[in-house]
Amino acid sequence: MRMYSARPGGSRYRPVLDRLPPGTSGTTALLGGGLLALALGRAGALHSGTPALAAYLALCVLVGHFSRPWAAPLVGLAAWLCCNAFAEHRHGELGWSGTWPETWHYAAFTAAALLLPLPAALPRRRVRVALLRPDRTV
Repeated sequence: MRMYSARPGGSRYRPVLDRLPPGTSGTTALLGGGLLALALGRAGALHSGTPALAAYLALCVLVGHFSRPWAAPLVGLAAWLCCNAFAEHRHGELGWSGTWPETWHYAAFTAAALLLPLPAALPRRRVRVALLRPDRTV
């Protein structure tokens, strides 16, 4: 396991960020969603609509930052379950507001979870390495 990495030609070393697997990311998002529901309930903003939705979107961005890109659908589903059960409806019961609103919520949570890990997972440009001759000419 590598602990540090450096770009070719660079002199700075950065710690390697090991990303969470999908199952762990989904579990973390589910537990974080429950804790966020408790915090929002204590603050009195649980059933307020937009602030609760923004808080769950921020949770998706946070969990997605430490997750692999293919974990985003699980993170989005876990956030949708918690937001639907606790922020939109009462007492942990799931409700259905229609196909388009629920699809939009799930897509927004999944996109928020992809916001940070997707650019890091895209392939980087190839570094061309020239072979040097012993006399230091190309």
